[in-house]
Amino acid sequence: MADKQVIRCPVCGANNRVDSNKVAHGNEPVCGRCKAPLPVSNKPFVVTDATFAAEVERSPVPVLLDLWAPWCGPCRIIAPVLEELAAEMAGRVRIAKLNVDENQMTAGRFNVRSIPTLLVFKSGKEVDRLVGVAPKAELRQRLERAIAQSASASSRM
Repeated sequence: MADKQVIRCPVCGANNRVDSNKVAHGNEPVCGRCKAPLPVSNKPFVVTDATFAAEVERSPVPVLLDLWAPWCGPCRIIAPVLEELAAEMAGRVRIAKLNVDENQMTAGRFNVRSIPTLLVFKSGKEVDRLVGVAPKAELRQRLERAIAQSASASSRM
């Protein structure tokens, strides 16, 4: 079975299943509803207070949100690990970054007192939290758990 990923159309908001193998071979996906090009990225993306709801809370797949700041040493240490996870788990999980200095409203909403703080969201709800730097294997395990929870929830419908 082909590896599928779900991508939300930035124009009409429709969720689209996209074959990851075809994307890897250079095919550019378009929305099935409005035919607009779909953003395909295997890198962490930036969210702000203004885009948080659309990008994280309404994401069709689990999201790992990295709350960070440019001056934070541990934040710089974990950044390459998150880039690797974004590439390896593209389509199954999205990795987002929120600069807490520039987006204090969202950081305050989730009571972030220390950085880096990593929040895992599923269906718009926080399902896991990790404060500080963690090994890649632990982050992957937590993300796989969130994916499994999403799969089991959708199989019950």
